[in-house]
Amino acid sequence: MGLKTLAKITNSKLSDCDVGTKEIIFRPNNNDIKLNIDIKISTAASIGLLLQPIQIACLGFNHSNNLVLNLNGGGTIGKWAPDLNYLKNVTYKIFEKSNYKINIDIQRYGFYPKGGAKTKCIVSLSSKELKPINLTELGNIDIINGKIICSENLIHAKVSERIKKSIDKEINQKLEINTDIEFQYVNTLSTGVGLCLWGKSDKGAIISSGTILGEKNISSEKVGSIAVNELLKYIENNIPVDNYLSDQLLPLMGYIKSPSKIKVLEVTNHTKTNLELIKRFTNREYLIQTNENESIIEFQSL
Repeated sequence: MGLKTLAKITNSKLSDCDVGTKEIIFRPNNNDIKLNIDIKISTAASIGLLLQPIQIACLGFNHSNNLVLNLNGGGTIGKWAPDLNYLKNVTYKIFEKSNYKINIDIQRYGFYPKGGAKTKCIVSLSSKELKPINLTELGNIDIINGKIICSENLIHAKVSERIKKSIDKEINQKLEINTDIEFQYVNTLSTGVGLCLWGKSDKGAIISSGTILGEKNISSEKVGSIAVNELLKYIENNIPVDNYLSDQLLPLMGYIKSPSKIKVLEVTNHTKTNLELIKRFTNREYLIQTNENESIIEFQSL
């Protein structure tokens, strides 16, 4: 879906691209960009994943206007993908520090299996030179923020309130850091629970729990505890970039000509694959320095 959308934006040629396709040929055309696109998503496909090939491709567009994507359908929060609140408050905040601005307006949330979200994404195709990314120290965090989203049919069970209470209690006990956790009950086609925690540091880092989902047979209190423990492992090890953010920063680091460097808790298989793909597209060499409980990933000057 991401490739089909990208082909539509750029009037590029794309070979058959459907479930089961074993080979894809994409012939790019950067000279004919449509700046306002309507996208219909008939499934609960992750909007966060759909945006990833587009946000990478937009780095190469020579244009001074904004690209507006109007997305009808899809999922805002789901398994194995960044939810849109994570992108808004973590990924795109770090992008913005590099002069790459992406804004998401969530007009309706969508969960698996029906999806049904409604969102608008605006990508600033600025000609500003991108600044390098250097996140190697966590620094101090004064407050933990968070967003809990629950379908409105769960309001009587007070699912959001119970998750929030669990988060506040555990962070107070384990970290002694103030919290500002918001929750919202929303009208969705399918029932769902999702949340994300994040903390901004005085060194410019934003670490996060990633996307945490509520599931059957897992209590609301346990969901809150899982989110806190995910966040805790980065704070305890002085890690400024979580495992999910690292994958999303690497293409940007590979594109920026100046050297960039990040410290991560682990170099995942996703990260290794990502690095090798970036190397093939950009001819950039990367370095990985691994120590106990941390690794430094660095792209040298182009």
